[in-house]
Amino acid sequence: MARLKDKVILITGAGRGIGRACAILAAEEGADLVLTDIGVPIDSVPYPLSSSDQLETTVRSCREAGASVVARLADMCEMDDVRELVEEAVGRFGRIDAVVNNAGIGAPAGKAAHLYESEEWEILLNVNLSGPWRVIKAAAPILLEQGHGSIINIASTAGLLGYKHFAGYVASKHGLVGLTKSAALDYAPRNIRVNAICPGPVYDDERLDGHMTKVVADSLGIRLGDQEAIDLESVALNTVVSPRDVAEAMVWLASDGSQRVTGTTIAVDAGYSAK
Repeated sequence: MARLKDKVILITGAGRGIGRACAILAAEEGADLVLTDIGVPIDSVPYPLSSSDQLETTVRSCREAGASVVARLADMCEMDDVRELVEEAVGRFGRIDAVVNNAGIGAPAGKAAHLYESEEWEILLNVNLSGPWRVIKAAAPILLEQGHGSIINIASTAGLLGYKHFAGYVASKHGLVGLTKSAALDYAPRNIRVNAICPGPVYDDERLDGHMTKVVADSLGIRLGDQEAIDLESVALNTVVSPRDVAEAMVWLASDGSQRVTGTTIAVDAGYSAK
């Protein structure tokens, strides 16, 4: 049986990479979907963000898998955008069973902590930490009224460990892990679960328009191939993580198979954080 049959899943950052992988697998597992991405640049982010065309590609793939899909562009830094997204989800489907906070940025980075400009530091925290909080703020009243729900925050091994020259990203992801644990305690009495997935090095799957390994390489001023070699050497299983691996963990956390799991982090990192 499809693991997400008759469930409604809201996924942010669904235009490419891990977000697209999560959306497609959720569709294949029977979910209906509310998908969003930003679709426009952010001035202090030094690489192209997901486009409206990329989000539409995700939507098309999910509909081909049989899902009913609501999609809209939204900025997770804008509370009004987030509220309107949640309202549209409830207006279309009547409920939300799971929220996947995947939208995030990997740069500005590549410098010691004191060399970040204020706007660079603030955008990392605003997108990666305050963005998921805004989604929780908007969606939690719906989940509380329903008496059930699963919130899944896509963090990173950077939420568990330190990375040289990525202090802003690391701080934001550590904060997201902390938000996960505290929110899990807040909502556990009402049967709402909150968990985090911490991916390790994830390869840039061209079929998903993956981009983050290149972002890391560019931030450090090295070749993409060199960063890929570093990633491969860093993991215990001698293979880096695929976006589909992360999506598999997401589906389990959104499904009824994880009903007694809350307040935890799942490292999908091929053994990176065990070393």
